[in-house]
Amino acid sequence: MRNLPGILAATAAFAVAASPAFAHTGMGGNGFVAGFAHPLFGMDHLLAMLGIGIWGAQLGGRASWMVPASFVGVMVLGAMLALAGAPLPMVELGIGGSVLVIGGLIAFGARLSLALAMGLAGLFALFHGHAHGTELPGFAHPAAFGAGFVLATALLHAAGFGIATALRAPAMRLPLRLGGAAMAVVGGSYLIGA
Repeated sequence: MRNLPGILAATAAFAVAASPAFAHTGMGGNGFVAGFAHPLFGMDHLLAMLGIGIWGAQLGGRASWMVPASFVGVMVLGAMLALAGAPLPMVELGIGGSVLVIGGLIAFGARLSLALAMGLAGLFALFHGHAHGTELPGFAHPAAFGAGFVLATALLHAAGFGIATALRAPAMRLPLRLGGAAMAVVGGSYLIGA
């Protein structure tokens, strides 16, 4: 039971994620700052973006950067669609589903082909990006807001990669997988509440 403290810490960190999602309440700030804060204060976005970094690191090789890169690229496209007024059905369900699925992928250490992993990350990013674009504050310049949420997303992906790298030792895989399972439970709770 030497790993019990690590297991408890990882589980507690992910359990904190059960708080409500605040990213979709039209939070304040201005331009870049508001965009940067949007993924950080919405637990659904925070978990999905950390999760993409963790899962990319679990996949290893080129996937460790290509899966997060595909997320960022398609997220920008999703935001542009929202800013253009293009509707996207079931955005909140897509976001909640992304947290559920990404958590499950981490929990099971799922190994997908690079193309499939990038496609799945891109699908989830479309919903997250659309939500970012929809939540653009009226006073914020779209480019500044976009630069903020892109930077925050990239940093969250890097943090997820760092978490997975720190827990890469065989003895630490269980806490990471338990954290993924907790993330999946939180994603399920979002779907139930949507």
